[in-house]
Amino acid sequence: MTIDPELFASLSTFMADNSAEAREPGDLLAFRAATADMYAAFTAPLSLPPEVEHRVFTTASADGAPVDLHWFSLAAPAVGKTAAVVHTHGGGRVAGDVSMFAPFIAQFVASSGVPFLSVEYRLAPESPGSKSVEDAFAGLNWLLGQATSLGVDPARIAVMGESAGGGVAASVAIMARSAGVRLARQILIYPQLDDRTVDPDPELVPLVGSMYADNRAQWDAVLGDARGSEEVPATIAPARLTDFTGLAPAYLEVGSLDIFRDETAAYAQKLWTAGVEAELHVLPGLVHGWDHLPPFVSIHSGVYARRIAVLQAL
Repeated sequence: MTIDPELFASLSTFMADNSAEAREPGDLLAFRAATADMYAAFTAPLSLPPEVEHRVFTTASADGAPVDLHWFSLAAPAVGKTAAVVHTHGGGRVAGDVSMFAPFIAQFVASSGVPFLSVEYRLAPESPGSKSVEDAFAGLNWLLGQATSLGVDPARIAVMGESAGGGVAASVAIMARSAGVRLARQILIYPQLDDRTVDPDPELVPLVGSMYADNRAQWDAVLGDARGSEEVPATIAPARLTDFTGLAPAYLEVGSLDIFRDETAAYAQKLWTAGVEAELHVLPGLVHGWDHLPPFVSIHSGVYARRIAVLQAL
Protein backbone atom coordinates (compact mmCIF):
# COMPACT_ATOMS: atom_id res chain seq x y z
CA MET A 1 0.00 0.00 0.00
CA THR A 2 1.26 3.46 -0.88
CA ILE A 3 0.26 6.94 0.12
CA ASP A 4 -1.53 9.16 -2.37
CA PRO A 5 1.31 10.97 -4.19
CA GLU A 6 -0.37 14.38 -4.01
CA LEU A 7 -0.96 13.94 -0.27
CA PHE A 8 2.66 12.85 0.15
CA ALA A 9 3.80 16.05 -1.55
CA SER A 10 1.51 18.10 0.73
CA LEU A 11 2.82 16.33 3.81
CA SER A 12 6.41 16.87 2.74
CA THR A 13 5.80 20.57 2.13
CA PHE A 14 3.98 20.99 5.42
CA MET A 15 6.69 19.22 7.41
CA ALA A 16 9.39 21.30 5.73
CA ASP A 17 7.57 24.55 6.49
CA ASN A 18 6.50 23.63 10.03
CA SER A 19 9.31 22.05 12.00
CA ALA A 20 8.20 20.33 15.20
CA GLU A 21 10.16 19.27 18.23
CA ALA A 22 10.63 15.54 18.59
CA ARG A 23 8.38 14.00 21.25
CA GLU A 24 8.18 10.65 22.95
CA PRO A 25 5.38 8.54 21.38
CA GLY A 26 2.52 8.20 23.85
CA ASP A 27 3.46 11.32 25.86
CA LEU A 28 0.02 12.86 26.37
CA LEU A 29 1.14 16.34 27.36
CA ALA A 30 3.50 16.50 24.40
CA PHE A 31 0.72 15.19 22.15
CA ARG A 32 -1.64 17.89 23.43
CA ALA A 33 0.92 20.62 22.75
CA ALA A 34 1.79 19.19 19.34
CA THR A 35 -1.89 19.05 18.38
CA ALA A 36 -2.34 22.71 19.29
CA ASP A 37 0.73 23.70 17.27
CA MET A 38 -0.29 21.56 14.30
CA TYR A 39 -3.83 22.95 14.11
CA ALA A 40 -2.54 26.49 14.48
CA ALA A 41 -0.50 25.81 11.35
CA PHE A 42 -3.38 23.99 9.59
CA THR A 43 -5.80 26.86 10.13
CA ALA A 44 -3.39 29.77 9.65
CA PRO A 45 -4.49 30.30 6.03
CA LEU A 46 -8.18 29.89 6.93
CA SER A 47 -10.79 32.20 8.41
CA LEU A 48 -14.42 31.92 9.39
CA PRO A 49 -16.64 32.69 6.40
CA PRO A 50 -18.34 36.06 6.92
CA GLU A 51 -21.79 34.54 6.39
CA VAL A 52 -21.36 32.27 9.44
CA GLU A 53 -22.31 33.50 12.91
CA HIS A 54 -20.71 32.02 16.04
CA ARG A 55 -22.44 32.12 19.44
CA VAL A 56 -21.59 30.32 22.68
CA PHE A 57 -24.14 28.84 25.08
CA THR A 58 -23.68 26.80 28.24
CA THR A 59 -25.43 23.75 29.62
CA ALA A 60 -24.75 21.27 32.44
CA SER A 61 -23.45 17.72 32.05
CA ALA A 62 -24.88 14.75 33.95
CA ASP A 63 -22.66 15.49 36.96
CA GLY A 64 -23.51 19.21 36.94
CA ALA A 65 -20.28 20.35 35.30
CA PRO A 66 -20.70 23.30 32.90
CA VAL A 67 -20.32 22.55 29.20
CA ASP A 68 -19.78 25.26 26.59
CA LEU A 69 -21.71 24.81 23.35
CA HIS A 70 -20.55 26.62 20.21
CA TRP A 71 -23.38 27.37 17.79
CA PHE A 72 -22.29 28.01 14.20
CA SER A 73 -25.12 29.09 11.90
CA LEU A 74 -25.78 31.23 8.87
CA ALA A 75 -26.19 34.86 9.87
CA ALA A 76 -29.15 35.01 7.47
CA PRO A 77 -30.71 31.54 7.75
CA ALA A 78 -33.31 30.23 5.35
CA VAL A 79 -36.97 30.60 6.26
CA GLY A 80 -38.44 27.60 8.10
CA LYS A 81 -36.97 24.89 10.26
CA THR A 82 -33.58 23.46 9.47
CA ALA A 83 -31.61 20.31 10.18
CA ALA A 84 -28.72 20.60 12.65
CA VAL A 85 -25.58 18.75 13.69
CA VAL A 86 -24.17 18.10 17.16
CA HIS A 87 -20.42 18.03 16.53
CA THR A 88 -17.53 16.63 18.58
CA HIS A 89 -13.94 17.50 17.65
CA GLY A 90 -10.91 15.28 17.31
CA GLY A 91 -7.80 15.06 19.48
CA GLY A 92 -7.79 11.58 21.00
CA ARG A 93 -10.09 12.75 23.84
CA VAL A 94 -6.93 14.17 25.42
CA ALA A 95 -6.31 17.23 23.23
CA GLY A 96 -8.00 19.83 21.09
CA ASP A 97 -10.85 22.27 21.54
CA VAL A 98 -13.58 23.79 19.41
CA SER A 99 -11.49 26.82 18.45
CA MET A 100 -8.94 24.61 16.68
CA PHE A 101 -11.62 23.13 14.45
CA ALA A 102 -13.79 26.25 14.08
CA PRO A 103 -12.69 27.13 10.51
CA PHE A 104 -13.54 23.61 9.32
CA ILE A 105 -16.87 23.61 11.16
CA ALA A 106 -17.80 27.02 9.80
CA GLN A 107 -16.99 25.93 6.26
CA PHE A 108 -19.38 22.99 6.60
CA VAL A 109 -22.07 25.42 7.74
CA ALA A 110 -21.38 27.88 4.91
CA SER A 111 -21.38 25.16 2.26
CA SER A 112 -24.38 23.15 3.49
CA GLY A 113 -26.54 25.74 5.24
CA VAL A 114 -26.85 23.32 8.18
CA PRO A 115 -25.96 24.79 11.61
CA PHE A 116 -23.52 22.99 13.89
CA LEU A 117 -23.48 22.81 17.69
CA SER A 118 -19.90 21.93 18.59
CA VAL A 119 -19.46 20.68 22.16
CA GLU A 120 -16.49 21.71 24.30
CA TYR A 121 -16.33 18.34 26.02
CA ARG A 122 -13.95 17.59 28.87
CA LEU A 123 -10.66 15.84 28.16
CA ALA A 124 -8.78 12.97 29.75
CA PRO A 125 -6.76 12.36 31.82
CA GLU A 126 -8.24 15.21 33.88
CA SER A 127 -11.78 13.96 33.11
CA PRO A 128 -11.58 10.25 32.27
CA GLY A 129 -14.22 7.63 31.60
CA SER A 130 -17.49 8.70 30.03
CA LYS A 131 -17.20 12.44 30.76
CA SER A 132 -16.61 13.38 27.13
CA VAL A 133 -19.66 11.42 25.98
CA GLU A 134 -21.85 12.71 28.81
CA ASP A 135 -20.90 16.28 27.86
CA ALA A 136 -21.75 15.65 24.22
CA PHE A 137 -25.05 13.99 25.14
CA ALA A 138 -25.86 17.03 27.28
CA GLY A 139 -25.27 19.13 24.18
CA LEU A 140 -27.71 16.99 22.21
CA ASN A 141 -30.34 17.32 24.93
CA TRP A 142 -29.80 21.08 25.08
CA LEU A 143 -30.30 21.37 21.32
CA LEU A 144 -33.50 19.33 21.50
CA GLY A 145 -34.76 21.63 24.23
CA GLN A 146 -33.82 24.77 22.27
CA ALA A 147 -34.91 23.51 18.86
CA THR A 148 -37.89 25.83 18.56
CA SER A 149 -36.00 29.00 19.47
CA LEU A 150 -33.12 28.10 17.14
CA GLY A 151 -35.38 27.15 14.24
CA VAL A 152 -34.27 23.51 14.26
CA ASP A 153 -36.42 20.51 13.33
CA PRO A 154 -35.80 18.03 16.19
CA ALA A 155 -36.42 15.12 13.81
CA ARG A 156 -33.49 16.22 11.62
CA ILE A 157 -30.62 16.33 14.13
CA ALA A 158 -27.46 14.34 13.41
CA VAL A 159 -24.28 13.72 15.37
CA MET A 160 -20.91 14.13 13.67
CA GLY A 161 -17.28 13.94 14.65
CA GLU A 162 -13.83 13.23 13.34
CA SER A 163 -11.27 10.89 14.94
CA ALA A 164 -11.88 10.83 18.70
CA GLY A 165 -14.90 13.03 18.06
CA GLY A 166 -16.22 10.35 15.73
CA GLY A 167 -16.01 7.85 18.58
CA VAL A 168 -17.76 10.26 20.94
CA ALA A 169 -20.47 10.86 18.32
CA ALA A 170 -21.00 7.11 17.90
CA SER A 171 -21.37 6.71 21.68
CA VAL A 172 -23.86 9.59 21.77
CA ALA A 173 -25.87 7.76 19.11
CA ILE A 174 -25.91 4.70 21.36
CA MET A 175 -27.05 6.79 24.33
CA ALA A 176 -29.71 8.46 22.18
CA ARG A 177 -31.14 5.07 21.23
CA SER A 178 -31.35 4.11 24.91
CA ALA A 179 -33.07 7.41 25.71
CA GLY A 180 -35.60 7.02 22.91
CA VAL A 181 -34.14 9.93 20.92
CA ARG A 182 -34.27 9.33 17.17
CA LEU A 183 -31.29 10.83 15.38
CA ALA A 184 -31.37 11.57 11.67
CA ARG A 185 -27.83 10.26 11.13
CA GLN A 186 -24.44 9.61 12.68
CA ILE A 187 -21.59 10.95 10.55
CA LEU A 188 -18.32 9.33 11.58
CA ILE A 189 -15.12 10.60 9.96
CA TYR A 190 -12.12 8.29 10.55
CA PRO A 191 -13.58 7.51 14.00
CA GLN A 192 -11.67 6.25 17.04
CA LEU A 193 -14.02 3.44 18.11
CA ASP A 194 -12.04 0.60 19.68
CA ASP A 195 -9.70 0.64 22.70
CA ARG A 196 -8.16 -2.60 21.47
CA THR A 197 -6.49 -1.05 18.39
CA VAL A 198 -3.02 -0.92 19.92
CA ASP A 199 -1.06 -3.68 18.14
CA PRO A 200 0.79 -2.17 15.15
CA ASP A 201 -0.01 -3.36 11.64
CA PRO A 202 3.42 -3.76 10.00
CA GLU A 203 1.97 -2.59 6.69
CA LEU A 204 0.94 0.72 8.23
CA VAL A 205 3.76 1.39 10.68
CA PRO A 206 6.04 3.18 8.16
CA LEU A 207 3.21 5.58 7.31
CA VAL A 208 1.53 6.34 10.63
CA GLY A 209 4.43 7.37 12.88
CA SER A 210 3.51 7.32 16.56
CA MET A 211 -0.23 6.75 16.08
CA TYR A 212 -0.33 3.30 17.66
CA ALA A 213 1.57 4.41 20.76
CA ASP A 214 -0.52 7.57 20.98
CA ASN A 215 -3.75 5.61 20.58
CA ARG A 216 -2.76 3.27 23.42
CA ALA A 217 -1.87 6.20 25.68
CA GLN A 218 -5.11 8.00 24.84
CA TRP A 219 -7.28 5.01 25.70
CA ASP A 220 -5.22 4.46 28.87
CA ALA A 221 -5.99 8.05 29.84
CA VAL A 222 -9.72 7.52 29.23
CA LEU A 223 -10.11 3.99 30.62
CA GLY A 224 -7.18 3.41 32.96
CA ASP A 225 -6.49 -0.23 33.77
CA ALA A 226 -9.81 -1.25 32.17
CA ARG A 227 -8.49 -0.66 28.64
CA GLY A 228 -8.59 -3.88 26.66
CA SER A 229 -10.62 -5.71 29.31
CA GLU A 230 -14.18 -6.94 29.16
CA GLU A 231 -15.24 -4.11 31.48
CA VAL A 232 -15.25 -1.41 28.80
CA PRO A 233 -18.75 -0.13 27.94
CA ALA A 234 -19.92 0.83 24.46
CA THR A 235 -20.84 4.25 25.78
CA ILE A 236 -17.10 4.93 25.91
CA ALA A 237 -15.71 2.61 23.20
CA PRO A 238 -18.52 2.06 20.65
CA ALA A 239 -16.84 -0.99 19.07
CA ARG A 240 -17.73 -2.88 22.26
CA LEU A 241 -21.44 -2.69 21.38
CA THR A 242 -23.12 -6.07 20.90
CA ASP A 243 -26.61 -4.95 19.80
CA PHE A 244 -26.63 -2.52 16.88
CA THR A 245 -30.34 -2.68 16.15
CA GLY A 246 -32.20 0.60 16.07
CA LEU A 247 -29.16 2.85 15.82
CA ALA A 248 -29.27 5.93 13.61
CA PRO A 249 -28.23 5.40 9.97
CA ALA A 250 -24.54 6.04 9.51
CA TYR A 251 -22.08 7.63 7.12
CA LEU A 252 -18.54 6.36 7.76
CA GLU A 253 -15.33 7.45 6.10
CA VAL A 254 -11.72 6.42 6.65
CA GLY A 255 -8.44 6.31 4.74
CA SER A 256 -6.94 3.00 3.68
CA LEU A 257 -3.71 3.95 5.51
CA ASP A 258 -5.42 4.95 8.77
CA ILE A 259 -4.97 2.76 11.86
CA PHE A 260 -8.73 3.12 12.42
CA ARG A 261 -9.54 1.58 9.01
CA ASP A 262 -10.36 -1.92 10.22
CA GLU A 263 -12.43 -0.86 13.23
CA THR A 264 -14.40 1.56 11.03
CA ALA A 265 -15.13 -1.13 8.45
CA ALA A 266 -16.06 -3.61 11.21
CA TYR A 267 -18.46 -1.06 12.70
CA ALA A 268 -20.16 -0.62 9.34
CA GLN A 269 -20.44 -4.39 8.97
CA LYS A 270 -22.13 -4.72 12.36
CA LEU A 271 -24.57 -1.96 11.46
CA TRP A 272 -25.46 -3.73 8.22
CA THR A 273 -25.89 -7.05 10.00
CA ALA A 274 -28.32 -5.38 12.40
CA GLY A 275 -30.34 -3.94 9.53
CA VAL A 276 -29.07 -0.38 9.98
CA GLU A 277 -28.32 1.68 6.88
CA ALA A 278 -24.60 2.46 6.68
CA GLU A 279 -22.62 4.14 3.91
CA LEU A 280 -18.91 3.29 4.14
CA HIS A 281 -16.09 4.92 2.18
CA VAL A 282 -12.51 3.65 2.46
CA LEU A 283 -10.37 6.24 0.68
CA PRO A 284 -7.29 4.74 -1.01
CA GLY A 285 -3.87 6.10 -0.16
CA LEU A 286 -5.03 8.47 2.58
CA VAL A 287 -3.80 8.69 6.17
CA HIS A 288 -5.48 9.89 9.36
CA GLY A 289 -6.46 13.56 9.31
CA TRP A 290 -5.55 13.97 5.66
CA ASP A 291 -8.39 16.44 5.01
CA HIS A 292 -7.13 19.07 7.46
CA LEU A 293 -3.71 19.41 5.83
CA PRO A 294 -3.14 22.39 3.52
CA PRO A 295 -2.67 22.68 0.64
CA PHE A 296 -5.66 20.40 0.12
CA VAL A 297 -5.20 17.47 -2.25
CA SER A 298 -7.46 17.21 -5.28
CA ILE A 299 -9.39 14.25 -3.88
CA HIS A 300 -10.58 16.58 -1.11
CA SER A 301 -13.05 18.36 -3.39
CA GLY A 302 -14.94 15.17 -4.23
CA VAL A 303 -14.97 13.85 -0.67
CA TYR A 304 -15.97 17.25 0.68
CA ALA A 305 -18.82 17.49 -1.84
CA ARG A 306 -20.08 14.10 -0.67
CA ARG A 307 -20.02 15.20 2.98
CA ILE A 308 -21.97 18.34 2.08
CA ALA A 309 -24.52 16.23 0.23
CA VAL A 310 -24.95 14.07 3.34
CA LEU A 311 -25.53 17.17 5.45
CA GLN A 312 -27.98 18.67 2.99
CA ALA A 313 -29.94 15.42 2.90
CA LEU A 314 -30.68 15.54 6.64
